[in-house]
Amino acid sequence: MSYAPAPIKPTIPFADFEKLDIRVGTILRIEDIEGSNKLLRLVVSIGDHERNILAGIKLERDDPSELVGRQALFVVNLEPRKMMGHTSEGMLFDIGYADGVTPVLAVPERPVPDGVRAG
Repeated sequence: MSYAPAPIKPTIPFADFEKLDIRVGTILRIEDIEGSNKLLRLVVSIGDHERNILAGIKLERDDPSELVGRQALFVVNLEPRKMMGHTSEGMLFDIGYADGVTPVLAVPERPVPDGVRAG
């Protein structure tokens, strides 16, 4: 497959990057969002609590339930966002969607405690 990377975005101060809170979480459950052809609710352990994170991954995978039990990276300090009548408390940090590549999870190379920070 041939792929040309997108241009690099403008430089930002390191302090702006430090504002993001990216953490490892384990996907405990995946639930359908009725009426949506894209959204699924991921119930994610962030260590000391669980979060509902809505992700538009329904059509990206043959069997999204295969993600249950997997660790991935999540942005956990975004303002809660209402979608299809449900609230998302973060964002799945996946790789490829913005570039038209079939998305994959951003995962730690070996298991780490839920809630560990990236960066």
